[in-house]
Amino acid sequence: MKAPAKIATELDPRWAAVQARDPAADRQFVYAVKTTGVYCRPSSPTRLPRPENVEFFDSAAQAEAAGYRPSRRSAADKTCVAAQHAALVSAACRKIEDAEDEPGLEALAESAGMSPSHFHRVFKAVTGLTPKAYARARRARKVRDQLGPGASVTHVLYDAGFNSNSRFYADSAQVLGMKPADYRAGGTNNDIRFALGECSLGSFLVAQSGIGVCAILLGDDPEALLRDLQDKFPRAHLIGGDSDFEQLVAKVIGFIEAPKLGLDLPLDVRGTAFQERVWQALREIPAGSTASYAEIAERIGSPRAVRAVAQACAANSLAVAIPCHRVVRSDGNLSGYRWGVERKRRLLEREAEA
Repeated sequence: MKAPAKIATELDPRWAAVQARDPAADRQFVYAVKTTGVYCRPSSPTRLPRPENVEFFDSAAQAEAAGYRPSRRSAADKTCVAAQHAALVSAACRKIEDAEDEPGLEALAESAGMSPSHFHRVFKAVTGLTPKAYARARRARKVRDQLGPGASVTHVLYDAGFNSNSRFYADSAQVLGMKPADYRAGGTNNDIRFALGECSLGSFLVAQSGIGVCAILLGDDPEALLRDLQDKFPRAHLIGGDSDFEQLVAKVIGFIEAPKLGLDLPLDVRGTAFQERVWQALREIPAGSTASYAEIAERIGSPRAVRAVAQACAANSLAVAIPCHRVVRSDGNLSGYRWGVERKRRLLEREAEA
């Protein structure tokens, strides 16, 4: 008499797909083998297990959650697929950057040989951004790079891919944080509220534009911190914080002193598309945890860009809000930190205690 487990498997239509090694079933489920602790795709050419030892799962994630690990072939296939996705997304990024007009999702997906929805998911998984957000960041970077003193706003906006003046000026606050003429003039007429203070880590400066917090700086010399802000916007109208602004400053101090309080602030984040991908990945590291530069590079789909990840961390001007202090070397040791390794150590110690 057959065992109930064997009968159940043999009556399951998925078992027929496994026996046929049907590649069409690979996106529908995986099967796991209880005696080996591994799971495989239905089309895997590995030796068929006994049906009573088989367990079916809708996805690899479910199999792994149940304690199974991928077979060697499945692991190799996953690596191969990841490499293929990275290459397709890289080609799509070049298409976005080289196009005079922003290509639509359907056109990008067709070039990649995917459905629009599948391409959208793959692109975001690899870059951390949607195709539209990547294109927007690319335009913003191009505008910021070109919109210096004496530059023609009209020439720059069309060269960056904006199809009309009205569209650009509608987006200029998000792109530049201010009106384009003010940005070109080094921040003229742009109000930036700021406050200097002292905390257990030394001096700090918090600054806020019309969009959100644009700087959280740490150091030993408050005057040096103010010079850093002035250098970023030499013609901006710097305003000492009022009582409402002091409440925001109190949130920052509270987070520095007691990380378990959390920090949820509107941020004015300005960087290249790559930097913004790195900074978003940093914000996803939980308090009390760390990640290596190599791990961050893997998470954003650029495993070879370890040095560029380190440079993006160094370019971060929003201490604690974008927690670059949670990134360490692969051996777990602390490395360089814009505001000093000792401050990095103390921040991590506090988060570990929280």
